[in-house]
Amino acid sequence: MARQWNSHPLLVTFCLLALWFGKKQWVIGEPVAPCFFIFGDSLVDGGNNNFLNTAAKVDYLPYGVDFPGGPTGRFSNGKTVADVISERLGLPNYIPAFASAIPATGLLQGVNYASGSAGILVETGKFQGNNIDLSKQLRNHQEVLGNEEAVSNRLKQCLYYVNIGSNDYINNYFLPQFSNASKEYSPGIFAFRLVGRYYEQIKTLYNLGARKIALAGISKIGCTPFAKTIAGRKGCVDSQNAAVVPFNKLLRDLAGRLNQDFPDAKFVYLDTMAATDLLLRSLPNTQEPCCQVQTVGLCIPNGTFCDQRDTYVYWDAFHPTQAANYIVGPFLYQTLKQIL
Repeated sequence: MARQWNSHPLLVTFCLLALWFGKKQWVIGEPVAPCFFIFGDSLVDGGNNNFLNTAAKVDYLPYGVDFPGGPTGRFSNGKTVADVISERLGLPNYIPAFASAIPATGLLQGVNYASGSAGILVETGKFQGNNIDLSKQLRNHQEVLGNEEAVSNRLKQCLYYVNIGSNDYINNYFLPQFSNASKEYSPGIFAFRLVGRYYEQIKTLYNLGARKIALAGISKIGCTPFAKTIAGRKGCVDSQNAAVVPFNKLLRDLAGRLNQDFPDAKFVYLDTMAATDLLLRSLPNTQEPCCQVQTVGLCIPNGTFCDQRDTYVYWDAFHPTQAANYIVGPFLYQTLKQIL
C-alpha cells in the first residue's frame, strides 16, 4: 500500500499549526516547564516495553511510520499525546523512555516511565506478559532521582503527567476469564478501590518532589474499534463507557482533595471523556482502525495501513493516530496549563 499522506487541507493546517506553535515556544524563549515526567500506559509509552517479555509491545512497522526514525515502541503511527504536550511545553526534544534514558542526564529534560498494558493495580495486564505497573514506575523514578538534593527545586518546577487506569478495565475488569474483579465488585466499588490505591501512589510522587501534577481521566474506551468488534456493533459500547464514569468522578474529586491535602502543590484533572467527544466530531473515520490488526487489536507486523491517516481517529483497534493526538493534546493543554 502506498504510504503517501493524502491529507485533508484543514486537518493538515491544524496539525502543522499545532506543531509550529509548540516548537515556537522553545525557539523564542525558555520552556514553559523545564522538565516533563510521564507515567502511564500504552497511550503514552515511549518504548519501555520494547525490552520486556510481553505481547504488548510495538517495536515494528507500521508503528512509527510517521515518527522520525521509525518505530520506537510508541503505540501510534507517529507522536503520542505526551509528545504533543511536550511540544506545547516548549521542550526541544522527545522525552526519553526510562529503558533508554541515562539516569544521570534524565533530570535535564525528564523521563517517560509509561508501559503498555500497565495499570494502577499490579496484576493488571499481566496475562499478556511483563509490564511496569504504576507503583514500579514510581520506583523507577526514585531510582533516577537518587538522593540529589541539588535538583529538588528544579523538580518542583517540572510537569508530571499521569495517564493510567484504562487497562484496569480493558485488561482486568472487563476480562472475567483472567480476573474475578467484575464478579467481586460493582463498577462503583471497583472504581473506589482503584482511586484509593491511586491516591497512595500520587502521594508517593509528591514525596519524591513533584508539585505540578496532571491526572488524566479514562477516555470513552467503549468507542474503540476493539470494543465495537467484540460487541458486534457499530456504535459505542455504552456499558463500558458507563463503567468508567465512577472512576472519572472519583478522580476529579481526588484532584480537589490533593489540592487541599498538599497546598504547596497543584493538581489538575484532565477530562479525556470530553476529548473523546471532540475527536469523534473532528475526524471522519471513527469506526475502523487505520492499520490491519491482529485479533488482539494491535497492528499486524509489516501489515497494510491506510493512506489518509490524518482522517482516522484510531491507528489500531485501541490507540489514536498522530492526527488524533494533535487534537487531544492541545485540548488537554488548555486545562493543564492552569498548574504551570
